[in-house]
Amino acid sequence: MTLTSNAAGGGMALRRATRPATVSLPYRPESVAAARCCIRAKLDEWGLDELVDDASVIVSELATNAIRTGCRTRMIVAVRRPADHLVRLLVADGSAAMPVMVEAGSDATSGRGLTIVHRLTHGRWGVTLFPFGKIVHADLPVNR
Repeated sequence: MTLTSNAAGGGMALRRATRPATVSLPYRPESVAAARCCIRAKLDEWGLDELVDDASVIVSELATNAIRTGCRTRMIVAVRRPADHLVRLLVADGSAAMPVMVEAGSDATSGRGLTIVHRLTHGRWGVTLFPFGKIVHADLPVNR
């Protein structure tokens, strides 16, 4: 934890350090569990236990989509705290194929991942395309 100046109140405030976490993982099914573990550990460190379940589902879906791209390098999974009221989950892969939200039928065995991400983030997710691939991010609000 660090001590920071509170200009509005004229005093000092105790603020939890918010160093991001980043992990490089191979494109293998077992990497989904490793991605969840990384995110869970960082959220626990930040004292954001209330976000662990949703963040675990979101990173599972995004990492699974990255694995399905067929890339041969490594995906990057990260969690950031760009503001006190926000946690951002990121999954980068080496594919330029954009994720697409589809309407899966009731008997479909896949295709619901981005719909789940959309619901859990209340539509606060997106994609940044780069010459070497893309980063899919999903934002969760911190209710404190």
